[in-house]
Amino acid sequence: MLGVVAVVATTVPALASSAAAAVVSGDCSSVSTGWAQAGPFAVTVETGAPDHTIYRPARLGACASYPVIIWGNGTGTGPIAYDGLLRLLASHGFIVAAAKTANAGLGEEMLAGLDHLAKRGGTPGDALAGKVDLSRVGATGHSQGGGGAIVAGADPRVDTTAPIEPGPQGAVTALRGPAFFLAGQEDKVVLPGTLVYPRYQRADQVPAVYGELAGATHMTPTGSGGGFRGPVVAWFRARLLGDERAKAEFTGPTCGYCASPIWSRFERNARAGG
Repeated sequence: MLGVVAVVATTVPALASSAAAAVVSGDCSSVSTGWAQAGPFAVTVETGAPDHTIYRPARLGACASYPVIIWGNGTGTGPIAYDGLLRLLASHGFIVAAAKTANAGLGEEMLAGLDHLAKRGGTPGDALAGKVDLSRVGATGHSQGGGGAIVAGADPRVDTTAPIEPGPQGAVTALRGPAFFLAGQEDKVVLPGTLVYPRYQRADQVPAVYGELAGATHMTPTGSGGGFRGPVVAWFRARLLGDERAKAEFTGPTCGYCASPIWSRFERNARAGG
């Protein structure tokens, strides 16, 4: 039986950058290039649903609708272990459904979050009624949840994926949209060179990018997301919001991330413009 949804509202600290503060209520596609900084939206966290925690903009009147991101946790963890990262995504204008499961590798619980949001978006009187944009959906997660994001990326409803230090779950050849494979240089659990990079190479049927974060361990993505937070936000802003400044981090001969010192290795396949 569903309990009463618990809602926690938090205000994003002082619109973390002056550029972000310049975003007006009618403009839902442009924001500061400080991707790791909080976006322009205050954040509400709904914890009452039995299977998902929802992170979303607190006030949904600014934009006609909001893209969706489904999230998968690492083995043995829950959304609270990634609370800072999930809040950051919501502050940039995404509705995030974080599966309440410690085993997200099958992708099923993540896709169930998409179903949950679809139902709420179509329910008159719900806070999300008419605000869930099912034409713009991304999947991401860490470790086993990163593998789950790859599984979910085979679903035709999912437009793009950003698996973070992903487990072995899912066939990258089944991905249907652009993918950003994120690895940690010092990850001793999901080895970048033998586990993540080869999967990026095999995903040659879609635009694919590989980013190996310098000095990152397997635990770096927990909490606030560490050095992964900015690139993940930029990827989804580029792919789901059409943010041209975010796109410039990944595309073109002088892409912003191509020579960035945050990476120990950064590559793009031919379909991604590299």
